[in-house]
Amino acid sequence: SEHCRHKIFNASWSIDGREQPRSLFDMIKNTKACSGEGILSAYADNAAVIEGHTGGRFFPSPSEGVYGYAEEPVHLLMKVETHNHPTAIAPFPGAGTGSGGEIRDEGAVGRGSKPKAGLTGFSVSHLRIPDYIQPWEDDYGKPDRIVSALDIMLEGPIGGAAFNNEYGRPNLCGYFRSFELDFDGQRRGYHKPIMIAGGYGNIRAGDVDKPEFEPGHQLVVLGGPAMLIGLGGGAASSMASGASSEDLDFASVQRQNPEIERRCQEVIDACWQLGEYNPIAFIHDVGAGGLSNAFPELVKDGGCGGAFELRKVPNAEPGMSPLEIWCNEAQERYVLAVAPENLARFEAICDRERCPYAVVGESTDEKRIRLGDSDFANQPIDLPMSVLFGKPPKMHRDVTSKAARADEFSFAGVSLEQAAEQVLRHPTVASKSFLITIGDRSITGMVARDQMVGPWQVPVADYGMTTTTYDSYTGEVMAMGERTPLALVDGPASGRMAIGEAITNIAGAGVEELGDIKLSANWMCAAGHAGEDEKLYRTVEAVGMELCPELGIAIPVGKDSMSMRTQWRQDHHDKAVTAPLSLVISAFAPVPDVRWALTPQLRTDGDFIKNSQLILVDLGRGKDRLGGSVLAQTYQQFGGAVPDLDQPSLLKGFFDALKDCIANAWVLAYHDRSDGGLFTTLAEMSFAGRVGLDITVSESSGDDGALIARLFSEELGAVLQVADEHVESVLATFADHELEACLSGIGRLNHRDSVQITRGDTVVFEQPRARMQQTWAETSYRMQALRDNPDCARQEYERIAEIDPGLNARLTFDVSEDVAAPFINTGVRPRLAVLREQGVNGQMEMAAAFDRAGFAAVDVHMSDLVAGRTDLSGFHGLVACGGFSYGDVLGAGEGWAKTILYNAGLKDMFSAYFERPDTFTLGVCNGCQMLSSLKTLIPGAEAWPRFVRNTSEQFEARVALIKIESSPSVLLEGMADSYLPIAVAHGEGRAEFSASIDARGEGSALVALRYTDNQHQVTEVYPANPNGSPKGLAGVTSDDGRVTIMMPHPERVYRTVSNSWYPRDWGEDGGWMRLFRNARVYCQ
Repeated sequence: SEHCRHKIFNASWSIDGREQPRSLFDMIKNTKACSGEGILSAYADNAAVIEGHTGGRFFPSPSEGVYGYAEEPVHLLMKVETHNHPTAIAPFPGAGTGSGGEIRDEGAVGRGSKPKAGLTGFSVSHLRIPDYIQPWEDDYGKPDRIVSALDIMLEGPIGGAAFNNEYGRPNLCGYFRSFELDFDGQRRGYHKPIMIAGGYGNIRAGDVDKPEFEPGHQLVVLGGPAMLIGLGGGAASSMASGASSEDLDFASVQRQNPEIERRCQEVIDACWQLGEYNPIAFIHDVGAGGLSNAFPELVKDGGCGGAFELRKVPNAEPGMSPLEIWCNEAQERYVLAVAPENLARFEAICDRERCPYAVVGESTDEKRIRLGDSDFANQPIDLPMSVLFGKPPKMHRDVTSKAARADEFSFAGVSLEQAAEQVLRHPTVASKSFLITIGDRSITGMVARDQMVGPWQVPVADYGMTTTTYDSYTGEVMAMGERTPLALVDGPASGRMAIGEAITNIAGAGVEELGDIKLSANWMCAAGHAGEDEKLYRTVEAVGMELCPELGIAIPVGKDSMSMRTQWRQDHHDKAVTAPLSLVISAFAPVPDVRWALTPQLRTDGDFIKNSQLILVDLGRGKDRLGGSVLAQTYQQFGGAVPDLDQPSLLKGFFDALKDCIANAWVLAYHDRSDGGLFTTLAEMSFAGRVGLDITVSESSGDDGALIARLFSEELGAVLQVADEHVESVLATFADHELEACLSGIGRLNHRDSVQITRGDTVVFEQPRARMQQTWAETSYRMQALRDNPDCARQEYERIAEIDPGLNARLTFDVSEDVAAPFINTGVRPRLAVLREQGVNGQMEMAAAFDRAGFAAVDVHMSDLVAGRTDLSGFHGLVACGGFSYGDVLGAGEGWAKTILYNAGLKDMFSAYFERPDTFTLGVCNGCQMLSSLKTLIPGAEAWPRFVRNTSEQFEARVALIKIESSPSVLLEGMADSYLPIAVAHGEGRAEFSASIDARGEGSALVALRYTDNQHQVTEVYPANPNGSPKGLAGVTSDDGRVTIMMPHPERVYRTVSNSWYPRDWGEDGGWMRLFRNARVYCQ
């Protein structure tokens, strides 16, 4: 299939009768040939690898299980995939398995690697939200076999988020575009959506290469069983929607099981943590084509042949035919080669993690694929490798160009106020909150920048960022860029603008050199449609042969999807919707210090409202082209000439000048200009800072049309907030990089909390910030109300207009004081059991927090206790970590608890531990839910609640403000009456008391923590109370204070830099570090 063999990107080309010198893939590889510095692996593995920083990789010792640091290079891997076709058919599993498949790619690099942070993106046609249909959203219809854009955006993001959440990977970055337009006599749009899933991870230097392996290696399938799902996915996704049979469309969609993929990753992690004793000789993920593709690729890349036994494949549906067993695309599987002498070590790891595996075959010296079937005593497959992988006849694309033109934007009937309102409501521009709060953004404890910015948590971040390790300030960053509508008129311009947007997004993170940025390019095209092939070739040429070499940037990874057209017959008429040529760029880079990074939050502390100004950097140099803009779309126009990166040298100069300004701390806030233009950039900065703006547009803007073009054109650029004392330095720095003509002062902040735009002496626009922000947020609110509890959605929406000081911290203790230091200095490190069950995913950051507090944190799996490899008698502390034990299929934490309650030996062991007066216990999130179900074993816990589905009926990932109550909790000693922000990420966190207990959660429940609003009032109002717990209950403790459980995550924010928002006067330690140090004091 095209999906697997990429025939178009490897084809030879003729355009308008002229032979072209290079294939598409050759032009992409040219970027590495020109700018390959720092690339360790490209085009040869499941993901690309580039050089990262050195830091302390934190993991348990393979021999003792004690967590510790290994100082070593932490290289950065990157991958971005698409799952467009399945998402159009069944959005939840389509997007979910898209995320899962990309995560497997990241885990199967080299000889084993670790996914770290994710991104996601969606392009769809008109949303047409019920009772909120916008003037430009006409109804063109769709085929019955695909779902609507509305359903895709209600269900698909939940599917992707659910997989990431349960697996345990934060999603930190993304985009969302809605586009549908009649253009040049055709309907253009995304009935076949784009669903992007990507991210980055880390890999050890010694594991980057995949050396060939010898005959006799055991060939293993790791993960879930074969199932009758996902048949023909690779083939179906390679066809235009509607061109295949309906049965094939539905059969090609897979199902997801992130909990078992987590178990697989735990096995992979345990293998690479063995260093030179890593038993994995080779690894591939199982994707399109199932085992029929994965096993042959494994042995081919390993330099061998393979002999396999079909009936050794784990199989959940014995009635499947041999073809179905071999070719199904059941998810959450990997194939590996393991040397015979290492098999026992590998099997022991799998058994400990309760991860299914099977030895299915053996590598052979003969380059042949043989598949035996013991049930029928035959060989369904016996093929020379040269037949399966031999080069097929090379495709030749003989295509013609097709010119397109668009009428200039008509300003007739367009007012500034109407334009502003429509642009702010357009889904491409409007708040993406409904797509963000469903996804965990704090798991790992290394997240330094998520999408939500500032004390009011406004979703306007330009990039996502993590620290390299728990002991460093270096980091990794990613950002996205796409300007797909422009391709209807100018494909190369759309490609250049996508790269330009990615760079202006990532530039605020403080990347050291432009060449440090590496790109993933995802290409989507309706191949064969008139003019689209030529446009694809010229865009790849512009990017691969011209722009990237000039910028010194490489594209070491990418993916293509060449069937972006939907066709059907409706009411006896042939109908079709064709996507524009679509290049989605994802940029990745190491960063020297995550603390240098800028956000769009306008600074209002000190005298900055009075003594700072806003500076526009206009890389379009006043051209203000409106073609393809959101403004034009809202008036059902294309808009004429499109923006372009006319001078790449300007972008290089911009990056270098901004980098110098960041290094000198001259810039207070930063936001790029993209969808929605300058007006949207300024509005989002106003929302993030919750402050008014006085914007001045020069009288040279001319008539109202020129003013509107200045405010809504989507040329490349950015807005900087600069203190008055540094303005001259900033201007001089940009002038040194030949950008003096691109800079202009455009306004200042005001105390009125309104946005005013003045031309000359005339006020041409003024609105309260709150009203503008509610306009911008209404699309998200409407989607949230359809999908979740509408009362909760309304409460969050109404909160925008309320007086709100934002997140804040008020501590009754010194955040920088290390109360555990005297005990750490003794050298004694009490042993702490970091307890996990299958599906738990939060053990690393928990262990890191306790390690910093002076504990010997020990990795303890429930299987260790069941098997008698260890017990709890030698531990002074026990912490039950967060995650999705058993996939929460028996209720949150219930399955984990029942493995203890219904095992007499374990029940006695835990009872004895809880009775010991020299111990303490902490349960967080899933661990909190589990321990609440063990309350009959815990002295003084009889009144504890259980935890049930959030009132919002949704997984909630938020930053909440917590009041620490006076309680006997030994972990909260000296912290009473403090108010602290904390990460929240759960779907079942609402406390529910039995009828016999005081439902207010007072008195005997021994409340330790409560959710409050930003005025420090205990609250049940959403989202300050993210789950609806009565009286804001967030955590409880036992009568003697030795056992404390809580739904929020202190372990994810024990470092200041891992808080989404934090007070500027905090140093290395976040406020919640005191909890872990209190535990060490208790163990003195």
